[in-house]
Amino acid sequence: MQTLLQAAALMPAGIPSPDWSGFDIPLPWGTLRIHAYALCILAGIVVGLWLTSVRWAKRGAPEGSVWDIVVWAIPFGIIGGRLYHVVSSPDAYFGPGFDGTGDLSLIPQIQRGGLGIWGAVVLGVVGAWIGCRRSGVKLSAFLDAAAPGLLLAQAVGRWGNYFNQELFGGPTTLPWGLQIDADNPNFPAGVAADTLFHPTFLYESLWNLAGVVILLALDRKFNFRRSRLFWLYAMYYTLGRVWIEAMRIDDAEQISLFGITTRLNVWTSIFVFLAALVAFILLGLKKPADAESPYLPGREPAEKQDDAAVTGPGDSVRDTDPVVSDSESRDNLPDNQSGSRPHSVPAEEASAAPAGAKPGQDATAAGHSGSTATGAAPEAGTSK
Repeated sequence: MQTLLQAAALMPAGIPSPDWSGFDIPLPWGTLRIHAYALCILAGIVVGLWLTSVRWAKRGAPEGSVWDIVVWAIPFGIIGGRLYHVVSSPDAYFGPGFDGTGDLSLIPQIQRGGLGIWGAVVLGVVGAWIGCRRSGVKLSAFLDAAAPGLLLAQAVGRWGNYFNQELFGGPTTLPWGLQIDADNPNFPAGVAADTLFHPTFLYESLWNLAGVVILLALDRKFNFRRSRLFWLYAMYYTLGRVWIEAMRIDDAEQISLFGITTRLNVWTSIFVFLAALVAFILLGLKKPADAESPYLPGREPAEKQDDAAVTGPGDSVRDTDPVVSDSESRDNLPDNQSGSRPHSVPAEEASAAPAGAKPGQDATAAGHSGSTATGAAPEAGTSK
């Protein structure tokens, strides 16, 4: 016990503020700044795509189609996330009360931080729909495959807020409190320099990682289809986002509904949760298909046909009966002209004889080929 107390005393009091936020790459015309925030977002995209591609392949999707889809989904998602952030936190861009004192040039500067998950998901789904249509696969199937990967990407990307020292919670005395540099623009005014804050980025990252495990376990047990796993993801994420968002103290748009004034993201989380719950229930009422294909109707790959079942012009279909041959079975059929057919006349010769010809004449015209039957199968081309 004493050893544990000594180890605890040596641990830092709180999570230290980062002393690194990126690096510069020298170029002939200046330097290129690589921000840690952007690297976290990129790392989240990479791990999310990895998990999605593994799950997508297991569902029988066409090889390489995941890249054809995400090439549309990722740009759309980034644009949507930025637009939502600008709308939900407009003061920096348009000024307080949209008085025109903001800086519009900050809107495209994503490296400074500011991506709203709701806009990213909405426009990202639009981009995914375009990619799915071009690849001939169902959007619902892709969303189910991508749901755990999307949550994993959010868990990793959220660490970008740590390096930007932004989006933290209120003051706390907990041992995992987050240190923020007192000279940081995000440090709240009128607060002591050594104040610790709730690391909401860490709370959300851990919440998302737990969600990845939960979604994978539920999907393994229930084999969700028709985008139900995606709506389950939306319910889980918004459930955590409500309480995490309520802890943050950064500036945000305040909305009053039902006599309650709170952050726009809180209301958004509540409404998205309710919508996802309704969608999940309604989709569950539909009768499940026996084996749902990820392909759109009419876009399934052609099945490989058996070569033996394909016959070209002039090919014959032989009787494989080992006991009765073709010639023997035809010999038992009555002749249309004389009421009987010579035992040794092949079918094509009998049908080619002129009307009114006598059986003897048929045999004479046949020559040696119409001699005694051996029971062997006729030459190819006898079946029309």
